[in-house]
Amino acid sequence: MNKTKSFTFHQLPTSVAELQAMPEAALKTPFQTAALTVAVLCHYETDPQVTIEMLNVLKGPQALSPYDIQFLRDRLSGKGYKAYSFFQGATPENNYTPTEPLTITVSSGPYSFQEKGYANLLIQSSGADSPRQIKMREKPSSGEWFLWENYLLADIRTPVASDPWA
Repeated sequence: MNKTKSFTFHQLPTSVAELQAMPEAALKTPFQTAALTVAVLCHYETDPQVTIEMLNVLKGPQALSPYDIQFLRDRLSGKGYKAYSFFQGATPENNYTPTEPLTITVSSGPYSFQEKGYANLLIQSSGADSPRQIKMREKPSSGEWFLWENYLLADIRTPVASDPWA
């Protein structure tokens, strides 16, 4: 059965302490971890190092690899709008400026929970035609869900302000 969960953020985290203080940081559902991952990615252009530290909290026992860090740099440098595109109200026409408070919807599909201990969830970007996947892994000893694989950062439609063909 498909499920949809929406999360509202009045403020996005800008430090590990702020991230850990958020109610969703209990990481008791894969939906919480997915929503927080997008919230954290919004901080990348402001401070890549702090963003990596926050993502490592969401990754749990397995930190980002050098490859993961390079991937973030390749996909988000100069394209911070990608993370904001997952929030309600953000469109290419308004340069991916979401409505406030920031709301994100995370969904499961028919194949989300096929593999025990893993969750493949879906989040729709307003700049893409189909939802993007994000995979979480459960740590049975704590019941926490951690970020396992992130497929959110493929290119999306260019914001109108940056599109020479708009």
